[in-house]
Amino acid sequence: MGLKEKLGKQFVITTELGPTDGTDVATTLEKARSYIKLDGINIHDCPMARMRINSIALAHIVQAELGVDTIPHFTCRDRSLLGTQADLLGAHALSIRFLLPTTGDPPQHGPFQSSAVYDLNTMSLIKLIKEMNKGLDAVAKEFKGPTDFMISGTTSAAATNMDAVFSRVRRKIEAGVDFFQSQPCYDAAKTLSFVEKMKEFGKPVLIGLMPLKTVKMAEYMNDHVEGIEIPDDVMAKIREGVSGAKIACEFVEKVYKQIDGIHIMALGDVKASNEIIEHTLGLL
Repeated sequence: MGLKEKLGKQFVITTELGPTDGTDVATTLEKARSYIKLDGINIHDCPMARMRINSIALAHIVQAELGVDTIPHFTCRDRSLLGTQADLLGAHALSIRFLLPTTGDPPQHGPFQSSAVYDLNTMSLIKLIKEMNKGLDAVAKEFKGPTDFMISGTTSAAATNMDAVFSRVRRKIEAGVDFFQSQPCYDAAKTLSFVEKMKEFGKPVLIGLMPLKTVKMAEYMNDHVEGIEIPDDVMAKIREGVSGAKIACEFVEKVYKQIDGIHIMALGDVKASNEIIEHTLGLL
């Protein structure tokens, strides 16, 4: 059973894969093969505005080699309106059926004097994809062979203004989002409250997990990353030397019966990811 069939019906586990900065994808594929059973793999699109292999191309290679669904990130940053439509058709021709539309990190974050395009924003990109699923281009002209994408959207379970979060969720769904993958969550009670509210929208939500590697990382994320809140008891465990993977596993134990699935963001740490996957599968 593929990701499309499982979403909203069975527990789903996805993770992410950082694209290589060259043409040699062997190491990337080796890492992808190292994961225990997964339902999907997100592929980043030139994260931090650094040169990486095209996310659609790598997603196609991973699918062909591993037989697992991929969710390439698709940024507004690098594509004109025309180029966006061409890339969407190309992605579909390469058997990509999931996309995560995103703004993209600003070029200033990277080493190149690259111009940001932004002909579209995330919301208008989502709308365009939905129109192309109907066989209509950006000017509502019919074309042969409509696309058939499922669209993922990002959201947060612990933002300062949750009313604004839910308002944006509603707008994304109206634009065409089919399911959500959240930012990292650490507070089980707040996550369950978030999930209960999200049920009103009728779309599956995969809860984000990012194993904390160090005290410094935990403190930085808690203090500076909007939408992420790390409870005092979790901070205490990190200071005591409890591994981030173990903390994530304990979190899953508290929420797995009420959620649609998890999205693991372990920053390339296959061992930590597999520990979480194995523990989660043992609970199901």
